[in-house]
Amino acid sequence: MSNVQSLERAFKLLEALSEFPEGIQITRLAEKVDLSKSTAHRLLATLINMDYVIKDQESEKYKLGYRIIFLSRNIINNIDIISIAKPFLEELAEDVNETIHLCIQDKEEVLYVDKIESSRTIRMYSRVGNRAPMYCTGVGKVLLSGLDKNRFDKVADNINFVVMTPTTITNKEQLCQEMELIRSRGYALDDIEHEEGIRCIAAPIFDSEGKVIASFSIAGPSNRITMELINNELIEKVKKTTMGISRLLGYQH
Repeated sequence: MSNVQSLERAFKLLEALSEFPEGIQITRLAEKVDLSKSTAHRLLATLINMDYVIKDQESEKYKLGYRIIFLSRNIINNIDIISIAKPFLEELAEDVNETIHLCIQDKEEVLYVDKIESSRTIRMYSRVGNRAPMYCTGVGKVLLSGLDKNRFDKVADNINFVVMTPTTITNKEQLCQEMELIRSRGYALDDIEHEEGIRCIAAPIFDSEGKVIASFSIAGPSNRITMELINNELIEKVKKTTMGISRLLGYQH
């Protein structure tokens, strides 16, 4: 079935406009989509009337309107890391019966966006909406490990390395060494670095481009989350969970 020409042209205009968030004048836009200026003008006039395109009267540049967001609202809601990760994290929580956290980076801090409690309750700092430092938490170190060098250096240079426990990382050099370790093994540890008596193993969640967009952890008292348990069972479990969530986000290992 052949395409409806006017629709095809309108979508080409929208796609071209998406490449110019600051706007583009009609002559250049028409050239990019291989249309006459008059045809482009006619299509743009309709798109402006429907609020999908706006025109800056001073610069005479066209750019996408906010109505575009309306079209994608349900897709954006569906690509929700919390809802996608939830079944996997609940399964993990039931399996290990320890607290599970889901976190993202926000303003150079860890932001807890979901938490599944263990039936074996224990008082912990974490709560949905709470923030924590990146350098001394497993989830934070995973997020740091996903940054490119320039971004990492900028974040690390601004860290105030407060000593939380005797095992807290205290300088950028130690943190860089930790990053190399995390990238090579695919997970991070908070080995009683943020809270006394609490040990965590954390792993990344990747998007379709292989970028680390979130992290999750298994956390509990160090007498239950032992290094033996981590090495014998938990590493494999978090890596399996990582792949399950990430694949639904389009990640291909």
